[in-house]
Amino acid sequence: MSVPLTLLGLLEREPSHGYDLKRDYDAFFGRGRPLSFGQVYATLGRLAKAGKVVVGESEAGAGPDRKRYVITDQGATEFETWLAEPVEAEPHLQTVLFAKVVLALMLDRDAGHYLDAQRAAHLQRMRELTETKRSGGLVDALLADHGLFHLESDLRWIDLTAARLDALAEVVRS
Repeated sequence: MSVPLTLLGLLEREPSHGYDLKRDYDAFFGRGRPLSFGQVYATLGRLAKAGKVVVGESEAGAGPDRKRYVITDQGATEFETWLAEPVEAEPHLQTVLFAKVVLALMLDRDAGHYLDAQRAAHLQRMRELTETKRSGGLVDALLADHGLFHLESDLRWIDLTAARLDALAEVVRS
């Protein structure tokens, strides 16, 4: 997730204060990983230095004066370019799962045990995401579905790899 580009997208919608940007980011994109205020303001500072946002006049509020951030033409162009680009499919064929299995086999350790533990962890996470789907709104359900589909794919790979462990061990150890 690109925090700077996401903040530019939120600013494309309307000029906003840092507090409002954090609130909206956390509501839609920060599930389980909310932004800190420090990260929001540091990112806005870098965007301002790069000419992608401008900082408006300070406005009095209930607390300290607040600054409204406005996206520039340069920021809007960068956001539009990013938005139009398709997300790259998983570029790395050697995932952490694969590396752990191969290393376990290379070191003559029980890769099957690792796969079993990983399967159990994936199934637990799938139960949590299924509950999120049941109890949450549409945004939560769509995010949960995305996670579930990835976990299902991993589980298929885990089962396939477990069935081929002996053959893989021969290749890895030769």
